Formats: sequence, structure tokens, C-alpha cells
Amino acid sequence: MGTPDFAVPSLRTLLEKAAQYNWEVVAVVTQPDRPAGRGNKVMASPVKQYALAQGLPILQPASLRKEPAAVETLRNLAPDLFVVAAYGQILRPEVLAIPTHGPLNVHASLLPAYRGASPITAALLDGRTETGISLMLMDEGMDTGPVVAQARLAIAPEETAATLGPRLADLGADLLVATLPAWLAGQITPMPQHELPGEPSLCRMIRKEAGQINWQQPALNIERMTRAYAPWPSAYTTWHSETFKIWQATIVAGNAEPGLVVETADGVAVGTGTDLLQLRTVQPAGKRPMDIHNFRNGAPHFVGSRLG
Repeated sequence: MGTPDFAVPSLRTLLEKAAQYNWEVVAVVTQPDRPAGRGNKVMASPVKQYALAQGLPILQPASLRKEPAAVETLRNLAPDLFVVAAYGQILRPEVLAIPTHGPLNVHASLLPAYRGASPITAALLDGRTETGISLMLMDEGMDTGPVVAQARLAIAPEETAATLGPRLADLGADLLVATLPAWLAGQITPMPQHELPGEPSLCRMIRKEAGQINWQQPALNIERMTRAYAPWPSAYTTWHSETFKIWQATIVAGNAEPGLVVETADGVAVGTGTDLLQLRTVQPAGKRPMDIHNFRNGAPHFVGSRLG
């Protein structure tokens, strides 16, 4: 049960190990096809695309809460296990109770930190240097179930959501197949989250407006936004009343009015609430991302203007 790119490695690895462990993926459950991209073209989810290529049975209920027939189909499959990875729907108790060995969720954080829909983004926004994967036995709460296994992963200094997500997806797939034999054999006792280190925290769905830069914020916060919101919704502001995206930036010491574009010894920077944000890669409206020096060559009046 999964939908985005993050879920594909778990499905792929289950299939690769199926013969070795006598497993069978009896069905793939994913979100319905939906409009996506600039053309708003109806697209199948990455999980569906992969499942189609493997010839797997696919179920796409719009809502398991509102479609009793879909729940009955799952029940008739008599699965030993649900493997859930970023599926995108909350599973109600009657669905959670179907598999004999429970529903296991591949969650992209070290629980109890970052329960919810956006753990990768949240870890980057908070400046964490480490994150990981938790295999969790699902219950009725929002990622509150006991943990079956965990694996840790260092976050690189310039890590973005676009680079961290695939690394965590691969780590999750490896942890899943390494853990399943012992789990199915009844050799693992899940650990309640209150016995794990760290405080519970919740992260919610990301909305496009989250990427809008407030230049009163410290440069540290804005630099983290450029990495946490790549590729979507991106960290963006306005220049001449048009959207202006900032893809890469660094923090340098200095002071300027928030939003004011200034010259520094190393190039072009923007004033913030604390320090300066040195621009590296930007994207003006209607253009491709470009190096700040190339952009400035075509926009000589950029320095001295105001963003936001």
C-alpha cells in the first residue's frame, strides 16, 4: 500500500526477495490517478506505474472509509501482512485488522519524532543532522504504533528533500526485507514509542504557501527552506511582482534591510532578519534555474532592488 516515489523501493525489494523467502505480493493498493504537472494531465502514481510493469493486481479505492466493497476485496485476499509506505489514506480499524501479521508502516523518521505526512521536510527545516526509518506496527493513531525496527541515516550539510527522500526510501526497503523474516516468525516484540528516545512531534501536509519566504526570518531559516522545499513547493519570493525562486543559497555574516539585494565580496546576497542570504542558484519567472552570476549579467539592476 503506497503511492509516491518513496514507496517504490519497498515494493521492488519485496518482489526481488519473494522467491528467496517464499513471499507473494498478492495486490498493490495505491491512490487513484490524478491530474499532475503543468499540463494537469491525469497521471498514475509512481507505485502504480511500477506495479503495472510487473503485472501485479492493482486496487485504487478513492476512499477505504467510504468503499465497503474495497475493504471486502482486501479481506478476501486473506493477506498475512500489509506493507504500507506513504499510501496517503488513514486506515480505519476494520482495515488494520485484516492482515494476520499486522500492517507494517515504513515511516521516514526516527519515531516518535515527526509523526505525520512530511517527516523528511520537517527534519530539514529543523536543521537535524540525523534522521532514519522506523518500521511501525500501525494502530488507529497518527504514526503512534509500536516500533518493530529502526535504522539511522546522517543528513549531509547541503542535503535537500530531493536527495534525502530517495536515500531514505532505499534505507526503508533494506530495513523492511531485513526485518520481515524475524517479524513473520514471531521473533520480534514491538517497542512502544514512549520507551524510545526523543519527544513526540507532529508534521502536517505541506501546502504551496509554506514555501513563501518571509525576509524578516533569519537567514538560517530561509536557507533551510531552500533545501527542505526542493523540489516542491520550492522556496520562493517575488521580484517585480513575479515569482522568484531560490534553489541554493548560503549564510554569510552581515546586515541589510530584510529583502534588500546587496553586493558582497562573494557576489549577491539578500538582507534578512539575521545575517545575509548569499544567493547561488535562482529561477526568475518563466526561466530555468540558473547560477546567480549568469542571472545578474542579464539583470544589471537586480542589486539594489527589493524581494518580497
